[in-house]
Amino acid sequence: MEVNRRSVLRRIGAGTTLLAGGVGAVTATPPSDGDTIVDVAVAADGFDVLVAAVQEAGLVEALDGNRQLTVFAPTDAAFNGIGVTEANVGNVDSLAEVLTYHVVPGRRSAQSVVNASSVPTLNGARIDVDGTALNGDQASIVTTDIGASNGIIHAIDGVLLP
Repeated sequence: MEVNRRSVLRRIGAGTTLLAGGVGAVTATPPSDGDTIVDVAVAADGFDVLVAAVQEAGLVEALDGNRQLTVFAPTDAAFNGIGVTEANVGNVDSLAEVLTYHVVPGRRSAQSVVNASSVPTLNGARIDVDGTALNGDQASIVTTDIGASNGIIHAIDGVLLP
């Protein structure tokens, strides 16, 4: 069977909350009107380390505004896989640079992302996309199209390093 971006998108399905086994669960409820990316991440189970990192890096206002953004959000299990927890997130070198590497300008649905070969990030670099795989094997999109008033979150099972 030939695998292409369209077949990958059909498999992951827009709006799913399915995660591959062993990477941790993310449970998101549909956002109410006005819930920003930060609000949605705080309310969801599975993004505690990401929320702590955003707070530590001073990026809450950047992700809480009206600007439309797409966030590739590492799950807690993804951070834990590289030894990062809520307790030690402040020890991550270049934390703001790493986090802004996970943020893409504009509201990009899963269909838009998987049909791109790369996407620009807020830190000025690009993320290579091959279906649901990001930067080769650094991470895969495991939950798509978690809506917020100011953008979209796609949960990923790895931490992207610029």
